[in-house]
Amino acid sequence: MIRIVPLASLILIANMLAGCDSKPAANSAPAPAVTVSRPLQKSITEWDEYTGRFTPLETVEIRARVSGFIDSVHFQEGQIVKKDDLLFVIDQRPYQIAVEQAKADIERAQAKLDIATQDVNRATPLLQSQTLTEREFDTRKSIQRDASGQLAAANAALKQAQLNLEWTEVRAPIAGRISDKRVDAGNLISGGQTGATLLSVIVSIDPIHFVFDGSEADFLHYLRLAAAGTRPSSRDAPNPVAVRLADETEYTHLGRMDFVDNAINPKTGTIRGRAIFDNKDGFLTPGFFGRLRLFGGTHDALLIPDSAIASDQANKIVFTVAEDGTVGTKRVELGPIIDGLRVVRSGLAPTDRIVIDGLPRARPGQKVKAEDGTIKAQ
Repeated sequence: MIRIVPLASLILIANMLAGCDSKPAANSAPAPAVTVSRPLQKSITEWDEYTGRFTPLETVEIRARVSGFIDSVHFQEGQIVKKDDLLFVIDQRPYQIAVEQAKADIERAQAKLDIATQDVNRATPLLQSQTLTEREFDTRKSIQRDASGQLAAANAALKQAQLNLEWTEVRAPIAGRISDKRVDAGNLISGGQTGATLLSVIVSIDPIHFVFDGSEADFLHYLRLAAAGTRPSSRDAPNPVAVRLADETEYTHLGRMDFVDNAINPKTGTIRGRAIFDNKDGFLTPGFFGRLRLFGGTHDALLIPDSAIASDQANKIVFTVAEDGTVGTKRVELGPIIDGLRVVRSGLAPTDRIVIDGLPRARPGQKVKAEDGTIKAQ
């Protein structure tokens, strides 16, 4: 009896342990369910987005060409001005006196030329009769030429005086919107080519430029498209663009490309581009921030919802499901959103089944129950 009791106890304990081991196997959890779909294949017109600002076609600093006191101001600050509109008037009296003096100098020079011409005319027959020496005749001819030169100089001085008088009226060199006046009437200003006083600034309004920077990768992409003949270069063709302002959700302002810079900026790795827009109502103001869409060509692409994209550190990934239900990952390169779906530039095949719903339940290497779904464009 002493030997049989321990043996029976061991058998009972072994049966209990066996029952414990078999219980989890009978109650194992089912594989989590996820919704999968193949990427949507569609021919798309791609638009690349860039950030930039509106800039005027022309910016002119208003400075006088002559010095003097500001006599009057003839514009409202901030108004639209036309080309050749009168802006400032400088005291004209000193310049009017200079014109009158130049006219008097012309009369004096003309009188001297008349006398010299008469002397030459009188000396001509005397030279033929040898009553006058050739030296004296040459002297009279020289005096005539000198008088003629003085008259030409006096005429040039008159033109300069008249020009200075004209420059006392400072007019708008371009059409556009003028800033405030920097100098009030009654102040003495300096004019000329250097050191001239700044009076105001005019910026052109219609049309208006939009300037932005594109990456080197985007520039290479456009060059490849142009070489393949699928999209012309913006240097050669006015590719369409659209802009939305900071408070807008739709790209309502339509324009066209008109310039691409000639070199990549080595410091930033970007290249400068520029588009032009009509602005007849003057609503688009220089300095406005905006978001630009540039025509990137028409091609076949794979589209997936943004909700199917996960992040792995600096990389973007999607979860795929194999035929046996095993979850895997693929690193993808993404493009813009078109029709509510994200363009996948690379990393994904048209036959891949990606998880579009139930992403938190998908774990790489584990098995899931895949239910078929559909990706639809908006």
